[in-house]
Amino acid sequence: GMTTDVMLGDYPDVFKAGAAFMGVPFGCFATTDPSMWNAQCAQGQITKTPQQWGDLVRGADPGYSGPRPRVQLWHGTADTTLFYANFGEEIKQWTNVLGVSQTPTSTDTPQSGWTRTRYGTQVEAYSIAGVGHALPLSGMAALAIHFFGLDGSTPPPPPTTTTTTTTTAPPTTMSTGGSSSCHVTDTIQSWNTGLTSNLTITNTGSSAINGWSLRFTLPGGQVITSSWNATYTPTSGAVTATNAGFNAAIAPGASVGTGFQANQTGNAGAPTSFTLNGATCVLG
Repeated sequence: GMTTDVMLGDYPDVFKAGAAFMGVPFGCFATTDPSMWNAQCAQGQITKTPQQWGDLVRGADPGYSGPRPRVQLWHGTADTTLFYANFGEEIKQWTNVLGVSQTPTSTDTPQSGWTRTRYGTQVEAYSIAGVGHALPLSGMAALAIHFFGLDGSTPPPPPTTTTTTTTTAPPTTMSTGGSSSCHVTDTIQSWNTGLTSNLTITNTGSSAINGWSLRFTLPGGQVITSSWNATYTPTSGAVTATNAGFNAAIAPGASVGTGFQANQTGNAGAPTSFTLNGATCVLG
């Protein structure tokens, strides 16, 4: 999975498409020490904006202006080798690189426990409920082959140009030890009786945030069963997510990622509002 992301980013003129099984974003796993293992990336602790992730890919070959490969992404929600949070970061990266919205154009369930989201014709993402670092499973190869057009289908041509500009709604002001503001993105992947929520919190103000609590209310029937990069209490109703030790500080313009998996009884919707340290954040 990681190799696929790297090859597509480094050699866009060589590949027309790729399918990354249990990967991490391009540029995430790079290390500067002899360990050859980036625990922070593997554990899903590296969060960037779509533009920042996209710039890493574009920076690999600054002179390239041709079409980019289409991307298919796969990840299990219970992966403890390359944590599931990386799945949302990959989606952010490749939608930005390929110039499509982060809002899915369609969502369906190809098999029980599988949630497929499509972002135009360029990015396709599969979230597999309850599965660890054990992909691929039966049926995955056929879907990858279909995505490539190797089964006789005709895949769409790559875009001739890409748009990399991102637009953020004006933020509201909040008090967090100075004049600052926040923006929250909530990406939900759902299936019959469950869901995962990938949250990105961005400090869009001019002052650093040192220690944060994100508060929101879960829709009825949703109960958190596991989480990453924050402590969530209680597990239903009005919930507070409190920072972990490694991500307490959010510099101006920086983001942190967190999220949770939950059971649901028919309402897989997202919270309608979020407050960070007592002040309302912009959603988007």
